[in-house]
Amino acid sequence: MKNRKENILSVSKILFNKKGYSNVTIRMIAVELKISSGNLNYHFKKREDILEALYFEMVSEFDSRVNQLGETETSFKSIKEEVLSSMQRMVEYRFFWTDLYNLLQLNEKIKLHFEEVYQSRFNGYEFLFEILLEKGYLQSFEFEKESQFLIERMIGFSNTWIYNSCLYDEDINQNYIELQSTNLLSMLYPYLTESAKVEYKREV
Repeated sequence: MKNRKENILSVSKILFNKKGYSNVTIRMIAVELKISSGNLNYHFKKREDILEALYFEMVSEFDSRVNQLGETETSFKSIKEEVLSSMQRMVEYRFFWTDLYNLLQLNEKIKLHFEEVYQSRFNGYEFLFEILLEKGYLQSFEFEKESQFLIERMIGFSNTWIYNSCLYDEDINQNYIELQSTNLLSMLYPYLTESAKVEYKREV
């Protein structure tokens, strides 16, 4: 039973990534699995149930990382590794990020959870900034909400880099993911102290 559900989710993810969620039907998934639509409906009543299962499968790893904040030594190298890992995870579920707005409107449960995830990510960045300030890596922000605006820009980029890549037909390979992770982290660079900039260039 478990293996059948896992197979359905695995094949659905491949089809969604290849064709887009809106272009894939239950029948197409069933044909790919060589089972009847009725057999598939026994496990997932409708396509949206598959979407929901894949979404929570995707965010389970993100949630576990948020819970581990502060357990490892913070360095630019560890931050880069964390960003890379998250971006690679996103590529595995790229159908979600290329159609983010529409899918959030489609499923209220996913939308509500995504809003909670946003707040967790925001809190995570605030925690990171506090650590960088304590280590003398980050300059003090000069005006109210400056750190908030920076976090919003970083999260905004994180949410849309795959969409932009597909929009301009970029090949999302490992080198490209590395480039985009550096692109994201470069938003921090102007706010670093001079000594931190030296370390940033060495590790990022």
